[in-house]
Amino acid sequence: MLNTEAKKGSVDKYMQNYIEKAAQKADILLEAMPYISKFHNKTVVIKYGGSAMTDEVIKASVIGDIAFMKMVGINPVIVHGGGPEINAQLELSKIKPNFVNGLRVTDAETMRVVESVLSGKINKSIVSELQKHNILSAGISGKDGLLIEAVKKSGGDIDLGYVGDISAINPGLIHSLIRDDFVPVISPVAGDRDGNTYNINADVAAVEIAISLNASKLVFLTDIEGIREEADNPQSLISSISPARAVDMIDMGKIKGGMIPKTECCIKAVKNGVKSVHIINGKISHSILLEIYTKDGIGTVMEED
Repeated sequence: MLNTEAKKGSVDKYMQNYIEKAAQKADILLEAMPYISKFHNKTVVIKYGGSAMTDEVIKASVIGDIAFMKMVGINPVIVHGGGPEINAQLELSKIKPNFVNGLRVTDAETMRVVESVLSGKINKSIVSELQKHNILSAGISGKDGLLIEAVKKSGGDIDLGYVGDISAINPGLIHSLIRDDFVPVISPVAGDRDGNTYNINADVAAVEIAISLNASKLVFLTDIEGIREEADNPQSLISSISPARAVDMIDMGKIKGGMIPKTECCIKAVKNGVKSVHIINGKISHSILLEIYTKDGIGTVMEED
């Protein structure tokens, strides 16, 4: 009799735990509902980079998030980087990477490797992963349809080679792909009207593309939680910030190093019509969904006051 009662108690406890977990899932879906409605048919540009591209578990999470976004009516547009994989391929090709002020010096041979890795290996891998979720996607580079027009970047006394600045964005191809229900996956390789090929900073490309599309959101996947009040203190994450406050923090030296150009990219996007820009840690499982579809989010959002 006691044994029977113990078993019954164990079953009841199991069912209670099951019901509680199911209820938590239902609460999450209910919390997401207004955001699903709000962003239906809106364009969200995602700059995909950092560890989220190299760790297979994190990569699967990111791709799953983007597939979910597409399934519930958002129009995601992916702009990706690929620095670590470029460096690895350059090493295999016995080409020593050379950087000046954070910019990759790109001679003709290096440019061929860069284009091969970005527009070939990485780009098509993302396309394949999305299509595993039955999401139509199309891998393109900035050269296709002159999507990203570029001019040679001035390096002062140093010739940076085939490093480019964006001179124009022609988003017609992106609009066509979205209309045909594709997710555009864009590598930041650009061209000019003379047939030259240029390497473009992926953050800058994502900003200019988001502006040209009048995107509702621009999301930067990074290896840091967002903008911090104290650069070295993860507990000082700022959940929401205005462009004006971000400028002040740069001037005061509170935003440092590599976060300066990323923050400046956010400021430019918001100042030029992108409704909100998010910096989130791509290493957190389902970080995109947590940022977009929950009340509190997990990173830093920048928008005008």
